[in-house]
Amino acid sequence: MHRIRAITLDLDNTLWEIDPVIHRAEALLWEWLGQHYPKIPELFSPEDAVALREMVVEKYWQDKRHDFRFMRKKVLGMLADEAGYEQQLVEPAFQVFDKARNDVELYPDVLPDLEHLHATYTLIAVTNGNANLEAIGIRHLFHDVVTASDVGAAKPARRIFDVAIAKSGVAPDEILHVGDHPETDINGGRQAGLKTAWINRTAAEWPAHLDAPDAVVTSLPEVRALLERAKAST
Repeated sequence: MHRIRAITLDLDNTLWEIDPVIHRAEALLWEWLGQHYPKIPELFSPEDAVALREMVVEKYWQDKRHDFRFMRKKVLGMLADEAGYEQQLVEPAFQVFDKARNDVELYPDVLPDLEHLHATYTLIAVTNGNANLEAIGIRHLFHDVVTASDVGAAKPARRIFDVAIAKSGVAPDEILHVGDHPETDINGGRQAGLKTAWINRTAAEWPAHLDAPDAVVTSLPEVRALLERAKAST
């Protein structure tokens, strides 16, 4: 850990809790559709839309599993077709969802320690999701952002980590990847040659079938302390 020069960070459920954000965004989208395109909620329930999305994900999983935007827009387009509306509704409807999706509440430890880590390490966000760090207000704390939709591959695929490694300008073993998901973040990062820290905010159990991470933490201050101890010991 004393050799770490860059940190790659997952976003959803690492810097903020995502499930309530998505639920709220979907509710606001459905309310907006009811106001502007009322035939859709007349014909479909929110549960119907979820089932339709699952069908879309299954159909396009092979080629588009890295692109959540595509999946959501595809569902909106199908709802429009079934209700007899034009496809022009897709973009404004998605913007309603996307605005709410980026209305997140950072975990209390995030902002002060991001500022400290940014001053000391190269910070790169690596995400499978659609978070807009400009809209959230923390883009200035990252030196770069790598998204699955831009790269064309989602964690745990080696490709997305390789792009992050290239953007960091340092060797893989000089990078610490911090994330909440054992498979996509920790196992994916380990297989790409990165050091890994599992941020376990929910007291979850580590999956027995996976190799253990290099470190287990519950917050960003613990990441900072881990790195400071490593440097002090050299």
